[in-house]
Amino acid sequence: MSNHIGTVHAIAICNLAEIAAGTMTEITVPGDYRWIPKGMTVEYLRKAETDLTAVAEISPVPNFEGTLELPVTVVVTDTSNQAVFRAVINMWVSPRKQN
Repeated sequence: MSNHIGTVHAIAICNLAEIAAGTMTEITVPGDYRWIPKGMTVEYLRKAETDLTAVAEISPVPNFEGTLELPVTVVVTDTSNQAVFRAVINMWVSPRKQN
């Protein structure tokens, strides 16, 4: 999705970052926990004019005990492997309620 200046729309990049962060969180958090995005800080580093790739990272992976805020860093790069966007998405992680 492009914007009025022919680059990838900023919110489309945010959506890509949230998908990457959510996928990373889902496969990292134990099955007896749940998560939800709590907030996101973004940096637009350069114009995004090509296809994009998002990579999410959790470092270090915490011990999951009780509730915690888990920062997930996402870097989005263009086809030249130049970073065009960076985000930290804070995930609120808590134990699932027992039925």
